[in-house]
Amino acid sequence: LRLMGDRGPCFDDYVFHSDTIYMGKSSIEATHLLDKLMTFMRAKVLPVESVLIEHAASDERWSIHPVQEELKVEAKRQGLWNLWIAPDLAEIIDSFLRSIPVSDEERILLGGPRLTNASYAKCAEVMGHSVWASEIFNCSAPDTGNMEVLARYGSITQQKKWLLPLLRGDMRSCFAMTEENVASSDATNIQSSICFDQRSNEYILNGLKWWISGACDPRCRVAIFMGKTTFNGPVHKQQSMVLVPMPNDNIVNIKPLTVFGYDDAPHGHAEMNFKNVRVPKENIILGEGRGFEIAQGRLGPGRLHHCMRLLGMGERAISLCLDRIQERKSFGKMFYEHQLIRADLARCRIDLDAARLVVHNAATALDAVGSKAARSAISIAKVHTPSAVLGVVDRIIQIFGGAGVSDKFPLASIWSAARTLRLADGPDNVHLETIAKMEIRKASL
Repeated sequence: LRLMGDRGPCFDDYVFHSDTIYMGKSSIEATHLLDKLMTFMRAKVLPVESVLIEHAASDERWSIHPVQEELKVEAKRQGLWNLWIAPDLAEIIDSFLRSIPVSDEERILLGGPRLTNASYAKCAEVMGHSVWASEIFNCSAPDTGNMEVLARYGSITQQKKWLLPLLRGDMRSCFAMTEENVASSDATNIQSSICFDQRSNEYILNGLKWWISGACDPRCRVAIFMGKTTFNGPVHKQQSMVLVPMPNDNIVNIKPLTVFGYDDAPHGHAEMNFKNVRVPKENIILGEGRGFEIAQGRLGPGRLHHCMRLLGMGERAISLCLDRIQERKSFGKMFYEHQLIRADLARCRIDLDAARLVVHNAATALDAVGSKAARSAISIAKVHTPSAVLGVVDRIIQIFGGAGVSDKFPLASIWSAARTLRLADGPDNVHLETIAKMEIRKASL
């Protein structure tokens, strides 16, 4: 997994401790929760990063280190669990949990603290300081998006079988959509097939999928597979989504893919061949032809969550830079005394704070008008934030010199993550097209 370096962020001086205009106002409860989260990060997560890093680089890297599970238990105990669940989704999940035999205590825990997206943005940024953190609080992709799919569109049977253990953090999941042989940024291009067999009352799945994030995790127990139940008719009504129990003898795990050389173990990004995979008819989500609709509902909040975490990565890079420039000297001066370095540091702060404004604007829009109406704001954040963080990290790598591209510091891995997010959950060009269409529509051109 991406190395996060030896030195953690300076949370004592962190921007969240000041009630600034650009961060907006938070409720007393949300502020208290944020303080608890920062304390947990400082006391529990950052001190064990070196242990998790060592494990992820070992021959046992495709297994789960016990510390990861122990921290999840402690996070649950402190009520730092499912922080990502927004109030409207929490109502849906609460209704489901009331229909099954769970205690009131667990129901409240699994439904999360009901933070608004704007409040969760601050928590996600804190978690973004460490690649390990989101899972510890059950806030990591692709599980959050898959839980939202199951909560909003799944049947009660599907929810009992897969949503409940995901909410509990007892298993992991993956999302199989992208295909190597077509431009998958246009979901109508998907060629994988989902054929109904009337004799067995089952769906038969066939298709070569890749970039299936989380499929390599030994705890992965379900995949959401997107394919076509028909290749005729309206192009946005051909796709469907089916739940596939994992592991499966008819799914060939070809290989874990690498991202700029990182395999991201034990999470991983798999290339898999689905060969005549059979699932019961009741495993289809919402019905045939509803896949594109589900995908659009799933991706909105998830895209923004990635941007929120990226802000934390950028802050950690700046924190490392501030340490570096106070320790190094060149040409008779400390690094921080060089005008060009000071100018680069200033640009880093400007770009990151501007990105934060964009992200919080999108989160506020998501709270106010919902995912569909907030599409433009979310797309703006999705385009702007990765590019802004890339610029920040690139300048800091330049300040670090050779150390910046080494594995002694997390800068190269942060750069890799930011660059990848210009492609993941929709490439820049798709989001730019969305933004332009919305602007043209507003002008009635």
